[in-house]
Amino acid sequence: MVDYKERIAEMEKELSKMQYNKRTQHHYGLLKARIAQLQKRDEKRSTGTGSHADAYEVKRSGDATLILLGFPSTGKSTLLNALTDAQSEVGAYAFTTLNVVPGMLKHKHARIQILDVPGIVKGAASGRGRGKEVLASMRSADMALIIVDATRPDELPVIKREVYDTRIRLDQEKPDVRIRKKAKDGIRIGRTVATPLLDNQTITDILKEFRINNAEVTIRSPIDADQFIDCIEGNRKYMRSIIILNKIDLVDDETLKRLKRKLKPDLCISAKNETSFERVKDLIFDRLQLIRIYLKEPGKEADREVPLIMFNDCTTRDVCRKLHRDFEKKFKFSRVWGPSAKFKGQRLMLGHKLQDTDVLEIHVR
Repeated sequence: MVDYKERIAEMEKELSKMQYNKRTQHHYGLLKARIAQLQKRDEKRSTGTGSHADAYEVKRSGDATLILLGFPSTGKSTLLNALTDAQSEVGAYAFTTLNVVPGMLKHKHARIQILDVPGIVKGAASGRGRGKEVLASMRSADMALIIVDATRPDELPVIKREVYDTRIRLDQEKPDVRIRKKAKDGIRIGRTVATPLLDNQTITDILKEFRINNAEVTIRSPIDADQFIDCIEGNRKYMRSIIILNKIDLVDDETLKRLKRKLKPDLCISAKNETSFERVKDLIFDRLQLIRIYLKEPGKEADREVPLIMFNDCTTRDVCRKLHRDFEKKFKFSRVWGPSAKFKGQRLMLGHKLQDTDVLEIHVR
């Protein structure tokens, strides 16, 4: 029986010694493609279907969902309890949290669901410590909040690696790449931007590793071999993240300065001493890119007390879907006052992109 893990390890070892540049991009791309294929086969052998392990089942609620990630005993439960009405068990020992504990953060009129999941460990993406279930649950979240213990800073790159191996891309924009399979004519490549680290031969050979011999490829954003493979497989989750360095009260000032330079955390806190929690709330709200939409009924004043919370770049269609499932089907037109309108009460349709503090009036049949 083929030992997929051993072959993957050999290729990854070779990659670790290779510097990715114009000269090595072709060999690098082929190795990456072969690793992706071997991982798929290994996963299929392990599960019998090739699908991911079932995630912890938590029903989404609120305006957005945030998942807390970190090694055991980094202070995730303490932070959850401080930010929400949840009561996640707290203990000074590993693996206190054995199930998902949801809480609701209410901030600036937004209701943000926060999920405290069991701590992950090295090898989580391969199933160690129920890691597959924990990481798979990320796919239902809008953002990840990674908590790192200041006394164990080497855990951050491990967490990022495990998340990456679960096909989740943190703080990356989804590449604008279109791959259309065809019956003949080989590989045809068009691009509107320069891709110095991905030439046509590398693209062609990577596709052939995936048994795609005829396709039309259009590239509209700069990408490398890893990102192109992501586009081929098409099952990646793209999400934002926040990195919080916790337990800073346990390190001296010089160590803290060094950790800030190395890890570049978004915020440094001491959850035990309950400091900086308001800053954490503001950071979560801002990083989720939430906006406020004020609703107005025809002939009445807008409700400026309680806004509807939406994601940035939402459309009138998105608002209709959130309000009621029939609104989109019965939609006639809308009127908008605010930053996104060219003039007060502009008549607009479903595809209009709304902005923060817009006033929206929806007309339905």
